[in-house]
Amino acid sequence: MIDPFGREITYLRISVTDRCDFRCKYCMSENMTFLPKKDVLSLEELEQIAAAFVRKGVRKLRITGGEPLVRKGIMELFRSLGLYLKSGELDELTLTTNGSQLAKYADELYDAGVRRLNVSLDTLDPYRFQDITRWGNFEKVMKGIEAAQKAGLKIKINTVAMKGFNDTEFDALIRWCGEKGMDITFIETMPMGEIDGLRSDQYLPLSEVKQQLNETWTLAPSTYRTGGPSDYFDCAETGGRVGFITPLSHNFCESCNRVRLTCTGMLYMCLGQEDNADLKKVLRGPGGYAALDTAIDAAIGRKPKGHDFVINRQTDGQPAVPRHMNVTGG
Repeated sequence: MIDPFGREITYLRISVTDRCDFRCKYCMSENMTFLPKKDVLSLEELEQIAAAFVRKGVRKLRITGGEPLVRKGIMELFRSLGLYLKSGELDELTLTTNGSQLAKYADELYDAGVRRLNVSLDTLDPYRFQDITRWGNFEKVMKGIEAAQKAGLKIKINTVAMKGFNDTEFDALIRWCGEKGMDITFIETMPMGEIDGLRSDQYLPLSEVKQQLNETWTLAPSTYRTGGPSDYFDCAETGGRVGFITPLSHNFCESCNRVRLTCTGMLYMCLGQEDNADLKKVLRGPGGYAALDTAIDAAIGRKPKGHDFVINRQTDGQPAVPRHMNVTGG
């Protein structure tokens, strides 16, 4: 699949649920209204759409949420998609999680073919963790990370950089990840959906973070790539990698190779644009797989050149896009 700007689309991110057992302040409001179950694709439908993308050249699938591991029966989907790894049609099956359910599912994930995953973790302070997640349990996440590593899963930590919250912890996070044999990626907060507060109060450009980190760590540009948007640096002191995802201060749209499927079957060609294709309607319609393939081709043909993310006090009245991150997937 080639988009209008010559970019090959080889990466599909699939949100399997909008539900989450956390209420992270930069992601959603505390009192969220979640989708009725009837509006959400079944696990079989999610697998059918994923299979269509694999047939069309997608080589990497990432399962997201909400929190994907709270979806009932989710291991059935991982086992089904894992068959494409065994056949050689897929290079990687992975997921992004908050870590709360990893102690329960780590072994099953490995058995399904998952070899690495991302854990979202913004602080090593249990009290700050409780504050930012509202409902999270720090010790449960730590035990989940330990269980995942014991199962053989490679972990990368994703940390949203937030001014006035965790901006004094970046060195400690890098040091801890190095000790645990994990890479870390810092991410700029994204203006998606209404939250309780102003994002301009949270926003911290990663250009400033890099300058701060260079005072402590020796960071050299890395050739390592995962197929995602992270720009990696090798850290001489820890032997690990430090990544930066900068959708606002320096966007990565020119190399975008991914599209996103929501749990309701809406295909978004860009995280920061509202244009979408209703694949659920097509899938449940009379046209079958041929109609699904046609709809996917048409959608890829509309993939935009880039997003329109902006954060400042003039735009804080309205988010750049109205949907929350938990609806679209990370």
